[in-house]
Amino acid sequence: MTAATKLRLIKLGHSAIWSFFNVVIFYLLFAVIANKIDGLFWWGLGVVALEALVLLIFRLHCPLTVLARRYSDSQRANFDIFLPEWLARNNKTIYTGIMGIIITLLLCRMAGC
Repeated sequence: MTAATKLRLIKLGHSAIWSFFNVVIFYLLFAVIANKIDGLFWWGLGVVALEALVLLIFRLHCPLTVLARRYSDSQRANFDIFLPEWLARNNKTIYTGIMGIIITLLLCRMAGC
């Protein structure tokens, strides 16, 4: 298998995982706004927490990005994922902000606001 093929497979996998986390994060946002804090909400929060732990272990890099570096020397933010470059570049900032809103609303819900 060529390096280009391996990189393409990593990009497909990375994009699929990114899509999964989008569904989870936007479900969390919906659930906290609609006050539907249920088992699925807590499961989703746990999955996102696990992802955050993985990112911390890998020094704020996705393990798939680290793997993709073996097959590309590109400096583009989206070399390892099928996203527009601006989104790949700002991904962590955007989703950390959304998670901050989710946690803030959750704490408010729990406090009875």
